[in-house]
Amino acid sequence: MGASSTVESAATRKWAVLAAVGVGTFMSALDGSIVNTLLPTLGAALSADVDEIQWVVTVYLLVVSGLLLIVGRLGDLRGHKDVYLAGFAGFAASSALCGLASTVPALVAFRAFQALSAAMLFANAPAILTAAFPPEERGRALGLQAVMTYLGLSVGPPLGGLLATHLGWRSIFFVNVPVGLLGVWLTQRSIARDKPAGTPPRFDVAGAALFFVGLLSLLLALNQGHAWGWGSPAVLGLLAAAAALLTAFLRLERRLAHPMLDLALFRSPVFSGAVFSASLSYVAQFAVLFLLPFYLRSRGLGPAQAGLVLTAQPLVMMLTAPLAGALSDRVGTRPLVVAGLAVLAAGLLGLSFLGPETPLAAVAGGMAVCGLGFGAFVAPNNSRLLGAAPPQRRGIASGVLAAARNVGMVLGVGLAGAVFTTVLARRGAGAVAEGVSAALRVVAGTTLLAAVTTLLERQPPVGAVSPPPPSRIVPP
Repeated sequence: MGASSTVESAATRKWAVLAAVGVGTFMSALDGSIVNTLLPTLGAALSADVDEIQWVVTVYLLVVSGLLLIVGRLGDLRGHKDVYLAGFAGFAASSALCGLASTVPALVAFRAFQALSAAMLFANAPAILTAAFPPEERGRALGLQAVMTYLGLSVGPPLGGLLATHLGWRSIFFVNVPVGLLGVWLTQRSIARDKPAGTPPRFDVAGAALFFVGLLSLLLALNQGHAWGWGSPAVLGLLAAAAALLTAFLRLERRLAHPMLDLALFRSPVFSGAVFSASLSYVAQFAVLFLLPFYLRSRGLGPAQAGLVLTAQPLVMMLTAPLAGALSDRVGTRPLVVAGLAVLAAGLLGLSFLGPETPLAAVAGGMAVCGLGFGAFVAPNNSRLLGAAPPQRRGIASGVLAAARNVGMVLGVGLAGAVFTTVLARRGAGAVAEGVSAALRVVAGTTLLAAVTTLLERQPPVGAVSPPPPSRIVPP
């Protein structure tokens, strides 16, 4: 009876853990989709122009990206539950502050605080799920987590519109407060305390600072290059600073006994391949989300009609991700990763043939194919990445995964924007469909590259497990 009760308790607890992680995932996706959609409303309410109000989104993206590895490593050292719990509490508090902001600078500052809290959630959620579920159920759990992401992305725009219309723009931030408090309660009740025994190693403060400032410089240059000019002194200076700081970071990490980022993780071809594939898949994903609104607007569609067409992608992803995750537990992750990337590339290539008279049903169909491919890819790839990391490094592995996603987002918008604007500059403002087609063919090629490299990837021997991190000798 005692053993049976213990097994039942463990089985119940893992689903409670999934609920706690799902709430955090849903809340983060909901907030991002609402704020991005309602930027014009925020600008009008705070009497700000486009260049000023865009920092509400930009600062969030930059801070989250720069902190993901740092808070992932903190989870390894201090316990994932403690960091995740702090993230929930911070997200609720910062959301309330955003709702109370009366100026754009104040809102931007509170969004930076919100980004810090979101990074704590993003970087530790996969590690918590991986610890709660056995390897044979990992893909299923990660697939269900992905459903919460797509649900938040789908619900966000219409919910944000309703809230802003009937309760004012501040309500789009206040809605996070009760969700965040629910997450605090669920986390406290369901997630086991996992603080490592003994005295943890000293946190690598110098490495964290070099990485944060270096990545921030790189992403800021990529994010603002189209606005400031790719050859401008500001962009070139930021790129030079990023190269110098990130090179110094890698050199430092090789020398330390307890670095922030254990570079030995990348010696695993499965881990490094999964990171590469994740980055390129998000390049494609966000290139589509960036480009298609321009195309649909050129066809004369309003925001509501365009949003309906674009919803085809997250809806299909929401259905596909849990099925692909569960299937990967049975057949392995690599076949689904390769198949998902191939289908995503096919969907991008199909969308690249859009013309001024293409039926909207065909556009939605192309988005659905992209959603099918990405939905089949994401949970198996996340599972293979986390499975390739030893348990004591899963926090930093989760941070690497989240950082790959965010870097891919920025690169996707930057790459697609560069190709798109180049075509418009050469062919004229009326060549929107041509510019979108050219950019989509480029990202279809990068997605196909990810599929081929995964297919040719050297696999570890059957039954092999992730090795412990190698010992280091610190030079005098």
